Amino acid sequence: MDKVSLAERRAALLQAGAQVSRNIISILDLDELLQKTVDIICEEFGFYYAGVFLLDEAKEWAVLHAGRGEAGKAMLAEGHKLRVGGLSMIGAATSRNKALIALDVGEEPVHFKNPHLPLTRSEMALPLAVGDEVIGALTVQSVEEAAFSEEDITALQAMADQLAIAISNARHYAEYKEVLARAERRARLLEAAAEVGRNVTMILDLDELLHKTVDIICETYGFYYAGVFLLDETGEWAVLRAGRGEAGRIMVAEGHKLRVGGLSMIGASIAEQRARIALDVGVEAVHFKNPHLPLTRSEMALPLIVRDEAIGAVTVQSVEEAAFSDEDISSLQAMADQLAVALANAKLLRELEEAHAELLRTKTFEAIATATTEAIHWIGNKALPITISAQRLHEDVAELTGVDPETKESMLEDLMLVEDSARLIVEVKEHLIGPAREHEPSPVILEDVVRDAITEMKIADDIVKLSVAPQLPRVVADSTQLIRALRYVLQNALDATEAVEQPQIEIEIDPEEEAGVLYVAVRIADNGPGIPKDVMDKMWAAFYTTKGAKHAGLGLSACLQILKQIDGKIKADNREKGGAIFEILVPVFIGKLEPAVLPAGASILLIDDEDPWSRFVENVLVEAGNTVALLPDVPSDVVPFDIILVDDLIRETPSNRILKRISKAGAGEKTLVTTSDLRVERTMEVMRFGVRDMFVKPYTKAALAEKLQWH
Repeated sequence: MDKVSLAERRAALLQAGAQVSRNIISILDLDELLQKTVDIICEEFGFYYAGVFLLDEAKEWAVLHAGRGEAGKAMLAEGHKLRVGGLSMIGAATSRNKALIALDVGEEPVHFKNPHLPLTRSEMALPLAVGDEVIGALTVQSVEEAAFSEEDITALQAMADQLAIAISNARHYAEYKEVLARAERRARLLEAAAEVGRNVTMILDLDELLHKTVDIICETYGFYYAGVFLLDETGEWAVLRAGRGEAGRIMVAEGHKLRVGGLSMIGASIAEQRARIALDVGVEAVHFKNPHLPLTRSEMALPLIVRDEAIGAVTVQSVEEAAFSDEDISSLQAMADQLAVALANAKLLRELEEAHAELLRTKTFEAIATATTEAIHWIGNKALPITISAQRLHEDVAELTGVDPETKESMLEDLMLVEDSARLIVEVKEHLIGPAREHEPSPVILEDVVRDAITEMKIADDIVKLSVAPQLPRVVADSTQLIRALRYVLQNALDATEAVEQPQIEIEIDPEEEAGVLYVAVRIADNGPGIPKDVMDKMWAAFYTTKGAKHAGLGLSACLQILKQIDGKIKADNREKGGAIFEILVPVFIGKLEPAVLPAGASILLIDDEDPWSRFVENVLVEAGNTVALLPDVPSDVVPFDIILVDDLIRETPSNRILKRISKAGAGEKTLVTTSDLRVERTMEVMRFGVRDMFVKPYTKAALAEKLQWH
């Protein structure tokens, strides 16, 4: 072939390759992409056959995923595959990441003789690679001998490279769609769970609660059937107490019951105290075949647990197979946990109808607050992996090349919606319920925590009046949790005085003894309208609020939980002169303070307000033989100091401004940041300034020495 013919052939191949690339690069459905690819290649290049192989997970086999014509269909049906590195053009191309040509397949030692393609005389195998990673190979075959030349590789490999990118994009898109679908489903389930919780947690009549529950569940989630079983007195049988529709009414009338631990989803769920899923009840060994529910195809059984004790279970059933997944358990179990609390309290209320009404309501609402708080905490933790997965996928999509810009932008926008939705769930949990307690209760200077709460909330000096008794003992608490409780009460006071012309919040910190137990009391009083009598007990219940739909009604229930964890108390009343008063009782620390060896001879810069904690740290360090400079901001020269201690909550100076100046001065490595309100997101933000560490405030010599031991 002369030079002109070669040039014309090459130009034709390049043009055809470009046409193939244009036709396939925007296809994001993998099956459609692969099948259209082999069809377009054969049509544009005039080849006898084309096929696309993709490597399996083990990268041992190249599996045919699309083939041209009837031959391709037959091989796909047979699960045609070739070993990577084996005696085939595809196997060799995938193992070497190199294009190969067989000019005469009859004479070629590395060639798979395919009975479905008897007319093949020459073949080219082109590796499909993204970067250095081989993901498969493309075979193109001709009925002519010597149909390909080495020069053809350049033209055709460019097309194969575009195909590899298109395949990678399609895979990423499929993964993105799956993540998005799971996130959207999770968001809908979480929203529905919250709706169910709001509708059932305040119903205290047992019969009304049971019947309304099954109706609300089916209507909110769109399920075929729902039923609630409660254990009988022996604990051996789960008895149906309420069921959806006519089927439920009949079964309740018949006294339908299932043995705990028996061959039913409900029995197994209660015995094991975990959710069970039957994706296809027709083949499920542990499933009760119910003649009243002939359309059931999949079922989930959710145990109702209160304080580690199963009291029954909920069954939710669908007419679709595989309607539930393991991921659904966390969302739906949260609903079941709230229902369990509501059932337990409704049952308790019925059993104690003649008891003291005020005491009964208080204990009931305490139980609701405790269990619902734990349930919502669980929901937030389960949402966290969604944010991580969405962020990673967002980064992967952002780095994709060769994708249609509009499609890529749309994908990134959708991922941002997933990230924002999941992050909102986590933020709501963190704001309303708070993180799981990471620190054991330890000695704390309560006055310092109160002052930090005021500083963190930026309450103006003319609004708050603080009175502190002298020589207060340390209390035992987790300062991060305690400051959160104080914020909720202070926010209530701010809300109550919003319409007052001259709002006033009075805070008193005094020692107190109650039933032989020593406490330090924090009394927070406001000059608002006070607490209505009918709200006084209800306000401790989760989801109860008088502030409108924008408020979740979880603040005071969270306070109750926080104080219970440290054997403290919280009370509320109205003052005679008007306004409400909350009293928080924190137990006094009665143990021995451990001795400690602190660094000596060091020059230490302490950046903080003049407050109880800074005075404590200054006195301890000076007594140990150090020089301490207590300042509210960064001095012009930080070089002479060996250690820099920064309180993250300073009244007048923004902490980030302080840390930025320290970082700019190159003193981050010797800087320690401390706070009474240690949160993960704030710690991550602070560590970006290059400081050595951030930790919860040490309120004892031993705790301070431990943090300074690196020096």
